Amino acid sequence: MEKWIIIWLLVLNVILILITIITNIRVKNFQLKNINFMKKLGNGNNLEEMIKEYINITNYVNQKSCMIEAEVKKIEKNMMNCIQKIGVVRYNAFNDVGSNLSFAIALLDADNNGIVLNGVYARDTSSIYAKSIILGESQYELSNEEKQAIKKAKENKKN
Repeated sequence: MEKWIIIWLLVLNVILILITIITNIRVKNFQLKNINFMKKLGNGNNLEEMIKEYINITNYVNQKSCMIEAEVKKIEKNMMNCIQKIGVVRYNAFNDVGSNLSFAIALLDADNNGIVLNGVYARDTSSIYAKSIILGESQYELSNEEKQAIKKAKENKKN
């Protein structure tokens, strides 16, 4: 009885060894076919290496894109402090001077902070005055022309 069990086990081992050998041969054939197939897809180049290279390039582009987005956000934040709104009013400061040579110019940022310049032209002299503007208001008394220039600047906001 033991003899038959040992014989069956030997036969079973031989069968398993044959199956393992056949399986290894099939795996090797599949690997060769796969390598040839990948080379054909890659026009003679190693497709796996090409994919790795494309992944590296994609990662690099993604990093650059993130850096560019961060820079754009910084620039947009800085732009909020730049002059974005301009209002100009020309007028006659004196009755005897024509051609609207006097002016008021408001230069404001996104939060309506900036300055208003008032250039007063007379026959013999010209003077320019500057007044600071904070949140659309000035601590100094404003002329009607300066108020109009600020109003125009607020309306001229470009988005």
